[in-house]
Amino acid sequence: MHINVQRLNLVKNKIKEILDKKQPKTIPQIIAVSKTFPLDKIIPLLDAGHFHFGENKIQEAESKWLDVKNNYKALQLHMLGKLQVNKVKKAVKLFDYIHSLDNEKLATKINYYEKELNKKIKVFIQVNLAEEVQKSGVVLSNVESFYNYCTKELSLNVIGLMCLPPMNSNSNSYFQILKNTSKKLNLTELSMGMSADYEEAIFNGSTFLRLGTVIFGER
Repeated sequence: MHINVQRLNLVKNKIKEILDKKQPKTIPQIIAVSKTFPLDKIIPLLDAGHFHFGENKIQEAESKWLDVKNNYKALQLHMLGKLQVNKVKKAVKLFDYIHSLDNEKLATKINYYEKELNKKIKVFIQVNLAEEVQKSGVVLSNVESFYNYCTKELSLNVIGLMCLPPMNSNSNSYFQILKNTSKKLNLTELSMGMSADYEEAIFNGSTFLRLGTVIFGER
């Protein structure tokens, strides 16, 4: 068994242990964050039946995944990184999920290319909970109005919220805020939790974990 498949199975076992202590159980989907890793590290996971993968850059994702998508029809690709407006058409064409919607211009472009390509994307609004200047994301006080714009004006398929807690912070408190915000909007999906804090994310009801290092090892 390939080492990355072994690591994935260890994570799944850890998640099961956490869920055994938690009620209600929300079984999260694992997104294997494969940015910077070549296909020889990825294909064993696909062959083992894992189909959710995350990338941060359009150019890398195109060169890596276009042919693979034709061979693995169940593959689900997640755009996790900041999406530039001039790359939206490529993103809509290639990805199934976008986790980093954070402004009206981007939302308008996604809507435009969804119509042009006749394809609907599942979208997360990225929330900048700590209002960090170096990070993208909608500030908490604007989330509801932005959500209404995306869904009512543009008919985007916004399925949930995403956050990146500040480095070396108490992730748990930020996850709680995101969870409460999603409830107010009647959203069911939460994209939160990475290799260092996915256990806290699970306890807070995360439905999508973005895991790189614990599956692929250090970059």
